[in-house]
Amino acid sequence: MAPRDPLVGTLRVCVLNLRSDGMIVSDTHPHLASCCELLELVLRKGLQQPVLSLAHRDYWHCFEQLTRQDAGGRLSALSLVVEQTRVCRKLLLAQGRGRYLLRLALRRKALPQLITHLLHTPRVLEWYSAETSILRNKGFVEPFMSLLLVLSQMEFKLDMENCSFLDESWLLPVCETYEVVPCRDVGLVLRYLSGRVFVLDLTPGSQAHADGFVRPGDIIDEINGTSLRNSKNKQAGMVLSWLKGRPLSISILRWRAQDGTMYRPLVKHLRALRMENPALQLGPAPSPQSATEGQRTSEPQCLREGRIVYRVQFLGKANIGLCGGKEVLQHAIMRVLQKNLPIKDVLLDMKETHLTCTDQNSKSELLQHNYPDISCVGRLDQSDYTIFAFCMADSLQTAPATGFGCVALRASTTKECEEIVSRIGEDERSCAIVVIATLPHV
Repeated sequence: MAPRDPLVGTLRVCVLNLRSDGMIVSDTHPHLASCCELLELVLRKGLQQPVLSLAHRDYWHCFEQLTRQDAGGRLSALSLVVEQTRVCRKLLLAQGRGRYLLRLALRRKALPQLITHLLHTPRVLEWYSAETSILRNKGFVEPFMSLLLVLSQMEFKLDMENCSFLDESWLLPVCETYEVVPCRDVGLVLRYLSGRVFVLDLTPGSQAHADGFVRPGDIIDEINGTSLRNSKNKQAGMVLSWLKGRPLSISILRWRAQDGTMYRPLVKHLRALRMENPALQLGPAPSPQSATEGQRTSEPQCLREGRIVYRVQFLGKANIGLCGGKEVLQHAIMRVLQKNLPIKDVLLDMKETHLTCTDQNSKSELLQHNYPDISCVGRLDQSDYTIFAFCMADSLQTAPATGFGCVALRASTTKECEEIVSRIGEDERSCAIVVIATLPHV
């Protein structure tokens, strides 16, 4: 049997999930961010850093080298994709530009051609390790290119203007446009944090206060096509002064995510705003069903010391032997569920170096695990889409050592489940492999 790369195999599952919902993919598709993240991991695998330079090399720098002209001296179609990415003023980092390029290539059905061009450019391809890179392994690159062809047959309707957070996250905020009739003063009290323009408050009786479209905590991303990314103090006010008396088209980035909860990359900034304006309301949007269902009425997320803490259910823990890789995750989840342990309501707190689970009733800590000890994480993909689990190595202090254990939990929603799995599996702090566990029907 030919060897398989786990990243390509996981990408295949993700592509199948994208296709299962039809051939049109929008920004709200639940599997889009996962697919893009897997593409990014493939392009980063085996990418070698320059020896005589302190600058970090990312996959964007590879594509940046691929500009070329046609016979008439004009930029080729692929080079135009790269050039459009390069001149985008909302992106400050190579990571953001690479992510924008992937989204743009998906939208224009150009990703297979872009990767093919890279594979036929030896001076750039040699930046990748021949031993570890997927792009330089014929057995791995062929199935990878086949998946790219499948993606090119799909219709990606993506908002390319909503890109200001690609430097930080694949998860994008809700972006809406606020049309303002000519007026002397819109009535926005603004604050500048980390190069972004936040709405701190609304002036009572102003146009914005009367319209009720803009809310404290939202971000002013553009005004009449002028980007405010990386703005300095008073820059937005200057733009509004130039446009005084004219109709305004203001692009707003909401602090609430699609599901009504707090948009995660904004947590620390919103906390700073709330210290300046204590009246700022940052709780999750009320659910119309919460008053009638009477089940799990508490908010699925809460803010603690600038971090999102999830309210989930602890389903149990089981020892699974000496193997804790992705290939045993489905068996591990089944083993935990078959124990039928009492379900506990817990708080899942993902700190900088480790995660903890605390019993909501007794306030006692049920478990604590460092991220490097987590070997894989994934969710159940049949019968209950809110169940997820992770495998971890036993602590060195555990006696006698039993190898690996599996912890299973249940989130409030499918989207929250996918978000937690993605956060645990973030490669900059965890060794976990993100997988989707598909259990057989029983």
